[in-house]
Amino acid sequence: MMLKMKHLCLLPIAFASLVPLAVAQSNPFVGRWDITVTTPRDSYPDWMEVKEADGHLSALIQPRSASTRVASDVKRQGSHLTLTLIPAADRAPATTWDLAIDGAKLTGTTKRGDTVQGQLAGVRAPALKRPMPAQWTNPEPLFNGKDLTGWEPITPANNHWVVKNGELINEEHGSNLRSTRKFEDFKLHIEYNCPDKGNSGVYLRGRYEVQVEYEALEANDEFHRMGSIYSFLKPAVELPRKPGEWESYDITLVGRWVTIIRDGVKTVDNQEIPGVTGGALDSNEGEPGPFYIQGDHTGGMKYRNITISVPK
Repeated sequence: MMLKMKHLCLLPIAFASLVPLAVAQSNPFVGRWDITVTTPRDSYPDWMEVKEADGHLSALIQPRSASTRVASDVKRQGSHLTLTLIPAADRAPATTWDLAIDGAKLTGTTKRGDTVQGQLAGVRAPALKRPMPAQWTNPEPLFNGKDLTGWEPITPANNHWVVKNGELINEEHGSNLRSTRKFEDFKLHIEYNCPDKGNSGVYLRGRYEVQVEYEALEANDEFHRMGSIYSFLKPAVELPRKPGEWESYDITLVGRWVTIIRDGVKTVDNQEIPGVTGGALDSNEGEPGPFYIQGDHTGGMKYRNITISVPK
């Protein structure tokens, strides 16, 4: 059937409207990337999300620690992407990344000035889109209330975790504490007592930090306060601060979608965690991982009644 002339006239307009989408889809760097940085001393996880809008590239980077950073000077030249992670400052040259893509993998270098600091290797972050399990197992304890069975300090020489009166206590800042078991999807119940000026966190699969802190209110924004997924998700409800009192989290994680109930109030409702947070053990998001409790910030943190349910 032949098209009417008025329909033919609309074709260039319709085609033109599709061009920006086609360009964005043709950029192989666009998307989320789980990255491992390898230096002469060690290796550690990073994460990156690249976006393209109106012909302009942007990149959000989660470095080894602290918050996400918006990169500058993001440029693509064929199969290479370059960006500035940390701009130059007085007596400090810029930190830059130079990445090459080959299919679904990235390789490259991180430099400080002209000096190579480490090698970058990345893979596309998995979507982790899974249905909510129909049934869960009965809760079982992850902490027996007697000793550290089932847990291990990440840096044993600097461990200050002890068990007293059924409570897991970090007497002073030192080592983080990791569960010996690894998990995929789960429901976690954990009770915590955070002192005034205290700072800790509970890492899900060792990669996503649920913030536990009662630092001065002005010290952190909503994405870094109690109950946030650090840097990425803020609580929808602001609850009263209770330093020195027992509180609870009930956390459901399925794929990368998380629900957090704090003291019986739903504060995060089935929201997507984009990527690993600062302090993650690794960037292998498609794999099961342990819980770990942050102990390297402040002492005085207490935890108890830690239980886990998994899909049947």
